[in-house]
Amino acid sequence: MTAFLRRGGSLRIRNGLIFDGVSEALHERDLVIIDGIIQPDGAEAPADVPDWDARGGLVTPGFIDAHLHAYALSLDLIRNETTQLSYIAHVARRRLGSALRRGFTTVRDVAGGDAGLHRAIAEGLFTAPRYFYSGPALSQSGGHGDPVRADETLCFHSGPGLEIVDGVDALRVAARERLRGGASVIKVMASGGVISPTDPLRIPQYSHDELAVVVEEATRRGVYVAAHAYSPAAIQHALAAGVRSIEHGNLMDAATAQLMADAGAYLVPTLAAYDAMSRLGEQVGLTSVGLAKNAEVLEHGRVVIALAAERGVRVGFGSDLMGELETEQLAGLRLQHDVSGTLALLRSLTSVNADLVQDDRLGRIRPGAAADVLVFDGNPFDDPTLLWREDRRPRVVLDGVPVLAS
Repeated sequence: MTAFLRRGGSLRIRNGLIFDGVSEALHERDLVIIDGIIQPDGAEAPADVPDWDARGGLVTPGFIDAHLHAYALSLDLIRNETTQLSYIAHVARRRLGSALRRGFTTVRDVAGGDAGLHRAIAEGLFTAPRYFYSGPALSQSGGHGDPVRADETLCFHSGPGLEIVDGVDALRVAARERLRGGASVIKVMASGGVISPTDPLRIPQYSHDELAVVVEEATRRGVYVAAHAYSPAAIQHALAAGVRSIEHGNLMDAATAQLMADAGAYLVPTLAAYDAMSRLGEQVGLTSVGLAKNAEVLEHGRVVIALAAERGVRVGFGSDLMGELETEQLAGLRLQHDVSGTLALLRSLTSVNADLVQDDRLGRIRPGAAADVLVFDGNPFDDPTLLWREDRRPRVVLDGVPVLAS
């Protein structure tokens, strides 16, 4: 978890209805925050601590987006991977700030990020959510992370978000490089993808031994592996190697969902990305191949969430929006709410995603937790549109410090 070096604010929030991140029981009470930490019930705040009245509103843990791409400039993989990192970092700064103002106080970047960006956030060089990162995602040659078209002779090896690595020994080194760089998760491409040019969606990518060595190296360091995977075959292939987090999973069937539940794996659906690409993809440069692939995964993505939840899979939330589509982040809440309802969606956004990123100080309102909270002007259990309405965003508190709306 990003530990901010110069924040740690204090605040008293009075008369709010509290959703703790887990329980469906809501209780009206005061919330006292001292030095960025939520205090026990009944704690007294110093007289000079700022005071907010939240009467009539719901107070929740800050939201967590478990599949965000801070470095994704566009839907053009070559552009994303060859633009100078100095420019990309400024784009990331803007994207992260926008996500925070929408209510996402933590993000997990799975295909990008690095220790330099993390350090800048921790030192307060700009205001951003707490930041977990994987570094460049690992892809086989011709896999989802390979941006080279079949008729091109470009020699691509790596960029800020993707790296082509083949073979067990090379993958062991690549995993260790990411761990040395502070990654809290390692991302692998385990099936085809929508915006990559040459790989079929359903076919598993990487051999068992290749995936397993990445999991082995990650597990030894207390880190886990997240896999981009759509089809039952690709998901089962990833699970057999010990992958803990399945990203997307749009083509999953009931038997595979049960295997995920048995393995204790998480599903991170990303409905916002497919919906946005179906409506806006052509105008922002999605190829005809990409549009056809997107159509294949779009509708079944909603079915999969219910399928997984019915079998006990822990379902998180991710946005996966690239380039100009990043403004569609809140639409993902509406889409997932249509399937899951308010309580399940709020759990996905808070405690489930906190457990996924392996930090129990996040995603819950309880003594000792990090004081990342949202204060809604109203109760989303009565009016769920408050969760995604652009014109009624909640007040955002990050590490006990109010975040300005502009």
